[in-house]
Amino acid sequence: MLSQNLLQFLYDLRDNNNRDWFHDNNARYQIAKKEFEQFIALVIMEISQFDPSIKNVNPKDCIFRINRDIRFSNNKSPYKTNIGGFIVPGGRNAGYAGYYIHIEPENCFLAGGIYMPPADRLKAVRTEIYENTDQFKEIIYKKEFVKQFGELMTEDKLKQPPKGFPKDFPEIDLLKYKHYSVSKAISEKMIVSKTYLKETIETFRIMYPFIQFINEAINYQLNKDN
Repeated sequence: MLSQNLLQFLYDLRDNNNRDWFHDNNARYQIAKKEFEQFIALVIMEISQFDPSIKNVNPKDCIFRINRDIRFSNNKSPYKTNIGGFIVPGGRNAGYAGYYIHIEPENCFLAGGIYMPPADRLKAVRTEIYENTDQFKEIIYKKEFVKQFGELMTEDKLKQPPKGFPKDFPEIDLLKYKHYSVSKAISEKMIVSKTYLKETIETFRIMYPFIQFINEAINYQLNKDN
């Protein structure tokens, strides 16, 4: 389970985001990282019961680096103030939809889907939605799905229909998303509770058909093109 120590480290890092402080507190970071890695391992074990595609994923391949890429950013803080893990077939950089755990002071959430996909994969998902609209709608409008996540992430959503699809398609709005992702806020109290693992697994169970649709779309459409 996750402890208050992990959250406290992130709070302290937020207040002391510099290399000297991090060097002096690296031992704390290693403990926090190990704790999170063990939690990810538990989550993988549990959700592989309903999503066998992630059964052999290595927890270390799911966790994002805490160092920020500051080369093209006005914010020169060297470290992220969150710890995140993306559980996905092939690891976090594989280009598939997966399950995301985000822990950050005052901004903890569970999420999933595919974020900022490459153009070919985004087109693959849109094509699958276009060809199997009713199946996709059944997933995202299911009562328990809507209760957990509301609507899909609207960040960067297109105002005009995407190229290559008919403008008069009745469900054209479903093809305008740039990210096919959903999320759910989690309280810090829940993060350190005994029920957080259960909450995480249940959330991802409800998310699974959405993840499965996207990944099957990517595999089918890309293989068909080849």
